[in-house]
Amino acid sequence: MRILVLGGTVFLSRAVAVEAVARGHEVVCASRGASGEVPAGATHVTFDRSGPVPGSLAAESFDAVVDVARIPSWVRATVEAWPDAHWTFVSTVNVYEDESTPGGTPATLALRSPEHDDVDLAEHPEAYGPMKVACESIVRSSVERAFVCRPGLIVGPEDPTGRFTYWPARLADLPDGEPVLAGGSPDDVVQVVDVRDLAAWIVSAAESGLTGDLDGVGPAVPLGDLLAEVAAGLGVSPAWTWVPAEDLEARDVVPWMGPRSLPLWLPRPAYDGMVAHDWTPSRDAGLAVRPVGETARDTLAWLRATPDAPVTGLTREEEREVLGSL
Repeated sequence: MRILVLGGTVFLSRAVAVEAVARGHEVVCASRGASGEVPAGATHVTFDRSGPVPGSLAAESFDAVVDVARIPSWVRATVEAWPDAHWTFVSTVNVYEDESTPGGTPATLALRSPEHDDVDLAEHPEAYGPMKVACESIVRSSVERAFVCRPGLIVGPEDPTGRFTYWPARLADLPDGEPVLAGGSPDDVVQVVDVRDLAAWIVSAAESGLTGDLDGVGPAVPLGDLLAEVAAGLGVSPAWTWVPAEDLEARDVVPWMGPRSLPLWLPRPAYDGMVAHDWTPSRDAGLAVRPVGETARDTLAWLRATPDAPVTGLTREEEREVLGSL
């Protein structure tokens, strides 16, 4: 197959290009090229999506297109260029209006109202989900064969957000029995998906012509179990110190990501549903996931090979401060 990856230099879009090349497909990555290089074996075409599709690129024919964009005008321009290709549009679970009900699927959850204009997310981050809703609609209305993939938290090597990465970094070379701060309750449910597993599914979707809307998520598991798998994958035995949300908030600890955050911890029950989708429809459609311990081990190896890799969350000093104040 001849596959166009819109992007191909960062995280998921790059992993898709890597997987497609490994399977013997002809892969073209169209991007500015400012965020890195495309994988070996792929062809790079310079394309700034804030402008029109270059005529030379628009004249080319592709069997499949993979797009991770979040700007409606960008998606509108590219689907007009290749309406006959199989399209995979990578959306997000943030398109769902209800973030509190566990076990949701695309068939049961209502979407947010679409935002059809291009909004600056630096000023209005709340527009992210609504713009993705609009992008989904553009794809569905413009091409006959569309697969909308809605990932949750994507993890693994080359993660530019540093969220899951916090945990392999924190647990690396940990002395047995060292106290480690964990947020909320070990029974709080979360779910992640390895970027390589998601990429493999996306390439398989292009090969098979899969259509419809599905969540790109792994199985929902208790947070305590997931962190235990991470620790086991790294060969360490932490002494977990579980701290309730109200006590973390009182100590200015931030959920999810960013400075002074505790990644994977989210306020409950407000976000009980955002990280607990029913993954069985996606599993039945071919999504296969690897053990989280393997993801943790590979992520740590990438961190050690990439000294400037982003890692978000509490510093060790901040964690000691919180633990010492309990």
